[in-house]
Amino acid sequence: MNQIEFHKFFKSPGPVILPVVHVLDEKQATRNVALAIRAGAPGVLLINHDISREAFVPLIRTVRARFPTLWLGVNFLAVTGRDAFPVLGELQRSGTRVDAYWADDARIDEMQDSAAQTEAEEIARVRRDSGWSGLYFGGTCFKKQREVAPKHYAISARTARGWMDVVTTSGSATGHAPEVGKIETFRTAIGDAPLALASGITCANAETFARYADCFIVGTGISKTGDFHNFDAGKLADLMAVSRGMAVAQGAH
Repeated sequence: MNQIEFHKFFKSPGPVILPVVHVLDEKQATRNVALAIRAGAPGVLLINHDISREAFVPLIRTVRARFPTLWLGVNFLAVTGRDAFPVLGELQRSGTRVDAYWADDARIDEMQDSAAQTEAEEIARVRRDSGWSGLYFGGTCFKKQREVAPKHYAISARTARGWMDVVTTSGSATGHAPEVGKIETFRTAIGDAPLALASGITCANAETFARYADCFIVGTGISKTGDFHNFDAGKLADLMAVSRGMAVAQGAH
């Protein structure tokens, strides 16, 4: 998938806004998904930040049943695709479609060349074997994972392109925007592959990153003040309006 295909898929010339619901229970999850839909978000991501994977999977089924046409992605916290893809394959076989999987760590090794990515290759094999057919957003040089030196950002990003559908990176922590230089480096390194940012995006800085990134994965920036688990309708509406007024510059810079 390239940038043009990504934006055509979501029918968005500007950065695609994917709100993240930090799931607690059915009522909270469905309420926030409904709010995102009303705001015009083209899709939603669910993450089990505060509940177990065992409790999370039934809630994925519930959200899908409640919103059958929604573009729906998930993040299983603290696991890689090696553990997530079999679960996604089973969900798909049982009739619960999940459109995307976002991994915090795609296990890219910047010290090895593209042909020697042992862990990424194993994840790719598991993905193929699972039968799951969605998009893979793979965390690269991502917050709270193994630290990667800035001098290795370019090789990490370039290598990552071959192992996922959407190269995904972040700032240093939840709610912290990445340095612009890091995102410039990623954009140049991956050429016309889609790039997602997954921390620290707000109305105040969205325009700064829009020339480089195709997708903003947003949680904290659209949440109610002091409330990590519920969207602020006004903040989300404002970010959606900003996105509609921008177009991503496609291709390497």
